[in-house]
Amino acid sequence: MKSNNSIPTPHIGANQGDVAKTVLMPGDPLRAKFIADNFLENVSQYNSVRGMLGFTGTYKGEKVSVQGSGMGIPSIGIYSYELYNFYNVENIIRVGTAGAVNLDLKLKDVVIANGACTDSNFATQYNLSGTFAPTSTYDLLEIAVAEARKTNATFKVGTILSSDVFYGDDKEALKNWQKMGVLAVEMESAGLFMNAARLNKNALCILTISDCIFTGEVTTSEERQNAFTDMMEIALETAIKL
Repeated sequence: MKSNNSIPTPHIGANQGDVAKTVLMPGDPLRAKFIADNFLENVSQYNSVRGMLGFTGTYKGEKVSVQGSGMGIPSIGIYSYELYNFYNVENIIRVGTAGAVNLDLKLKDVVIANGACTDSNFATQYNLSGTFAPTSTYDLLEIAVAEARKTNATFKVGTILSSDVFYGDDKEALKNWQKMGVLAVEMESAGLFMNAARLNKNALCILTISDCIFTGEVTTSEERQNAFTDMMEIALETAIKL
């Protein structure tokens, strides 16, 4: 294993001090660029390795970074581990998209995850004698919910599913998660929460509903990249209070 001074890392080309203690982490690197271009001042780009863009700037005078994670738990597992372990990042706030499982959720609603069920085997590496329950950090969750209440966003707080499968063979699988109260499905947060727990760091997930799985409603790729600003503003307001 690399020591903490082994930077740049294989996947992040930054130097020590280039990354803020709090990082917003969308899956899409172009959403990272959108946030940097539209919300941050004094922006510098610290990463372009593998096209996974990373930027640092200021929001209301406070230093904040934004970094793409890619898709799936293996990808966010790599980027969040390197940020936590090599760049002294303390807080990662995932700002992603999700499919609505709860029938009350509509397109562009916001979900703040207090925990993430998963069908991933990511936790097997920890050699636990039971099943680990990946959760967000309560201090971050409490701040984000308070910030969401200040906005006009429609939001829910609850459990999500982080799935390894996008094109699932079992067409009934999500109905089974629905009956357990899961609000939405995405592909990253459980891995982020587990890395944070293992490394004694902080993590949060704020999502925007990009499609409603049981009704067939969907947003466009451009909307997913650029239009989900309620989530971004809640995350940024949370970031500057940490």
